[in-house]
Amino acid sequence: MDRTPKTNPRLLRLVRELRDLSRDSGAPIWRDVAERLERSRRNWSEVNLSRLSRYAAKGEKVVVPGVLLATGEITVPLTVAAFRASGAARRKIEAAGGKSVSLLELAVQNPKGSGVRILG
Repeated sequence: MDRTPKTNPRLLRLVRELRDLSRDSGAPIWRDVAERLERSRRNWSEVNLSRLSRYAAKGEKVVVPGVLLATGEITVPLTVAAFRASGAARRKIEAAGGKSVSLLELAVQNPKGSGVRILG
């Protein structure tokens, strides 16, 4: 069965820029995130805040290659980057003292990907 190509221009641009950044900086983490975003949306990660609070340490940078949802509570400040995050999830992260940024923003801030963890 043939795969339907991605049509979201924002997603296509993000994948291309993550691959370019990975190649230029020699950081395989951004290529991995790009490959996960190229998968079928059915296979994308859907991560709840409860999972973030369980597995991420205080001050950590976390990438969610998919969707961040607001179920659960978060008490530690984190920097979280996701392709899409619900408004309630962003508010809860900021209330805990953390930041919610875009994937490309985090990749540009940290091109080597050091200290970044993929959850999902």
